[in-house]
Amino acid sequence: MKDIYFFILSFIIFCQSVSLSAQQGQSTMSYTVSMDSPSSHYFHVTLRCEGIREQTIDFKMPAWTPGYYMILDLAKYVINFQAEDDQGNELIRRKINKNTWQVETRNAPVVIISYDVFAYVQSVAHPFLDDGRGFISPTGVFMYPDRYLHHPASVTVKPYYKWNKISTGLDRIEGMTNTFYASDFDMLYDCPILAGNQDILSFEVQGIPHYVVMENQVDIDTVKYISDLKKMVLEAVKIIGEIPYKHYTFLIMGEGMGGLEHRNSMAVFSSGGRYGLADPEGYKNWLAFLAHEYFHLYNVKTIRPVALGPFDYDRENYTNMLWFSEGVTVYYEYLILNRAGFLDSKESLEHMRMDITNYENIPGHLVQPVTMTSFDTWIYFFNRGENASNTTISYYDKGCALGMLLDLKIRYETKNEKSLDDVMRTLYYDFHKAKNRGFTDQEFQDVCENIAGCSLNEFFEYTSTTKTIDYPKYLAYAGLDIDTTLQNLPGVQMGADVYEHNGKVVISNVEWNSPAWYAGLSPKDTIIELNGNLATSLLLNEILDSGKPGNKLEITIGRRTGRYNLEITPEPKQQRTFNITRLSQPDPYQAKILNNWLKN
Repeated sequence: MKDIYFFILSFIIFCQSVSLSAQQGQSTMSYTVSMDSPSSHYFHVTLRCEGIREQTIDFKMPAWTPGYYMILDLAKYVINFQAEDDQGNELIRRKINKNTWQVETRNAPVVIISYDVFAYVQSVAHPFLDDGRGFISPTGVFMYPDRYLHHPASVTVKPYYKWNKISTGLDRIEGMTNTFYASDFDMLYDCPILAGNQDILSFEVQGIPHYVVMENQVDIDTVKYISDLKKMVLEAVKIIGEIPYKHYTFLIMGEGMGGLEHRNSMAVFSSGGRYGLADPEGYKNWLAFLAHEYFHLYNVKTIRPVALGPFDYDRENYTNMLWFSEGVTVYYEYLILNRAGFLDSKESLEHMRMDITNYENIPGHLVQPVTMTSFDTWIYFFNRGENASNTTISYYDKGCALGMLLDLKIRYETKNEKSLDDVMRTLYYDFHKAKNRGFTDQEFQDVCENIAGCSLNEFFEYTSTTKTIDYPKYLAYAGLDIDTTLQNLPGVQMGADVYEHNGKVVISNVEWNSPAWYAGLSPKDTIIELNGNLATSLLLNEILDSGKPGNKLEITIGRRTGRYNLEITPEPKQQRTFNITRLSQPDPYQAKILNNWLKN
């Protein structure tokens, strides 16, 4: 009976699948998005579904944007949801959960829905509209009919009348004005659209066009800029050996912060504070930022853990592997810039050193394994609380350090015949190309060990535990030394960070088991007086910088329950620098690995 039941159930599922596929073969979905009044910040969206005959259709707005690991509840920006057939007859609709509108279609051959989206959050994961920019982050603008994520769709963009350019990774449909095609919703949701009066530069790599779309004019040498971007792309492509797109678009907007990768485009903001393009260091930071987002088209979009596609757009998509997907991408941004000639070996090592110190010098490195911070990113992403540095770490920082260790280990064990590049290529060709899927955690370890030709249990312990990392051992493979000792620095420390707000000195966090912790200081306390003087952050720094261990600090604080006088005994100021230097007499094997790893 179980066999008969299983057969009947399988047959029903098969018939439903065949029916759905047949419907998709003769049905169409066409979006139109307009933005007639940018100052209102509302996009108007219509979706015409033709040939989908069902009693009801559930239209869903995604709850998050891939690459931005945070539930955004994008449906909260939707108003004025309407539904009708092609004769203008209103269809009954109801909202059945936070991001789903159900329409009673009664097998109508054409169903048209329309709605407005409030677009006022400036981020790479939200749509935004004002009189200078129309940025369509697709998951926040385009609803999809439930069970039809594999259906193709077209999008017609009607820009504000003062705008003359539309830029996107979507393919244009010939013979139609501002109309684009997506083979399925995963493609649609992975191709943001920018409408405005942006400048567009271009270059080619292996005959494939790359468009550099800039919202604001930048006072730099554009010829050099384009040449540098081309060098960066070429070095990234060499790692894998194949370009997996027909065209690529850099969407570079002005005001805002952050960046987000896509399979044949990126959306980034250029005013994040680190990127003074006229300054050589700022310019290098900018190129590193773009290299990071660009390399994600491999490491995330094609080389990916199984959880990162196909996506469930309703809820969290958990993975332990963001240390690899994100952190190792940080490592590769340094390698790409080094190989392209923008960073020398000393600068590259300094970037890696800084990531190590960012991770190692916070209490959270003793608490949270990097696999757990990957899994828990849905909780912490941009929701880090006052105690976060005590309990959490960044998978960007530790992931970069782990990428370096893994690369050096493979080079050492294979006598410099293999490297982390071989891992990336294997994952790309064996899983993405051959199997059209991502890899499991165990499959990732198996690939690394097969290429290294040895067990990597010690390395993978560093990912799943808080075990102390043996940096000297791994860096010695390349003839390098690293200082992991605790250094005494001038002055003292109390174990609390502060900032000034409206002329007040406010505590932002208190380190576990520090003098501030034992004295009873708390985040959001306001420091009113220091040794009887009106408190300022400058005065606090002067006291700590000139202080000596044992000198007590009288402090008056204010909190919601009143005003308190406390006494703190600051401790010696200590920190591990993790300075990386070359061994004075490396053996030929060590020198070979270093010279093959980083260009001088």
